Amino acid sequence: MTQDGFPLLQTSLRLTTMDDSLIDVQVDGLAGPTHHFGGLSAGNLASQAHAGLRSHPRAAALQGLAKMRFVMRLGVPQAWLPPLLRPDITWLRRCGFSGTDAAVMAAASHEPHLLKIATSSAFMWSANCATIIPSSDSSDGRCHIIMANLQAMSHRASEGEQRAAQWRALCAQVPSITVHDPLPLVSALGDEGAANHSRVVSDGNVTHIFVYGRQANAPGTTRLPARQTREASTAVARCGGLPDSSFMTVQQAPEAIDAGAFHNDVVMVGCGSRLLIHARAWVDQAQAITRLRERHPSLRVAEISDDELSLNEAVTSYLFNSQLVQTNKGLLLIAPTHAQQGRAGAIIQRLCDQGFLHQAHFFDLQESMANGGGPACLRLRVPLTRETCTQLPVGFFLDDQRANAIESIITHYYREQLGSADLIDPAFLADCHAVQQALTALWTT
Repeated sequence: MTQDGFPLLQTSLRLTTMDDSLIDVQVDGLAGPTHHFGGLSAGNLASQAHAGLRSHPRAAALQGLAKMRFVMRLGVPQAWLPPLLRPDITWLRRCGFSGTDAAVMAAASHEPHLLKIATSSAFMWSANCATIIPSSDSSDGRCHIIMANLQAMSHRASEGEQRAAQWRALCAQVPSITVHDPLPLVSALGDEGAANHSRVVSDGNVTHIFVYGRQANAPGTTRLPARQTREASTAVARCGGLPDSSFMTVQQAPEAIDAGAFHNDVVMVGCGSRLLIHARAWVDQAQAITRLRERHPSLRVAEISDDELSLNEAVTSYLFNSQLVQTNKGLLLIAPTHAQQGRAGAIIQRLCDQGFLHQAHFFDLQESMANGGGPACLRLRVPLTRETCTQLPVGFFLDDQRANAIESIITHYYREQLGSADLIDPAFLADCHAVQQALTALWTT
């Protein structure tokens, strides 16, 4: 394990991950200037524990940017998504508030729960943004980006349409990409995006794993909210043109959800031909892994037992919410500092010693972690062809010059600390608009 990183590769798009036809682009969401601890995410233990504390938006954005810079310097294509516009004045107006933007914010301060929803920066966790079906896997040979509806949590339910508009603008000149609207906002189709999806590639086969927490019209089995439905998972597979033989649905273990694993990526992470998973992540897990191995004989599974790491320790350490990245040196684990010590740290060291991982690198992502999002939450893995990458706006991809420009905007406009009173400051509202305009302009050039 190291904190030193890898040498810079000069040609980032030369690196592929799982097969020669696709490039695994890591797409991170940038925290917005309204990043705060609203305690809005039921079932997310970290979000609940930090509710009401003063947040540090500048640090949140700079911590995320530091991780992006590191990935970029590995030679791995790193892209980024600018923040959505917050406060969401349009949403507040739909709630009946009127007048100038400042008047709307002042009136909304008397409805603090609504104000928290309208100022949420939860879009920073781009793993929830969409599910990606690459062109090599779909029946029509197109890359499908199926936006998540995120309907389970009120502060995220508006993200789907807003992110869809962003992605459509981004992909307007890319005929090989289809951007889908979120699934309909009905309880039976709760979709949380790639946080409950993984793509296994080996032995000439591809298998998409969709993990769900509940089924429509079935008795509830969890105390905390089970957000993803089986019906949503199969609907996403249909939208992405996946043949029945190339995907499987697996139920997340109720005890994992009740331990705080509100998404599957809190207890499992995969990349290519490797899965790192807690032994109590899924229902009928042994059978599911056997099915995967029948299709992928060279699949390597690191299954962590309860004796090695309890579910509670898995959730608090966020070991499984680490980011797996294939580099030219091997498989790299990008983990939160929470996982560096104790039993989680010992597991990572063992996986490195056994050759399951080439190396591990730890990042301070405290601001994101305090709201329940580790390295894997912050990024959406988007497998694209080289030709498709060249058709996307250059500003989508991070380089040193663009990273420096982003950092300058963050340093100038983002506040060091943010409390509830700051949210209705007219000067703060103006800064938020300036940030969104500056970063969006940088992104689309």
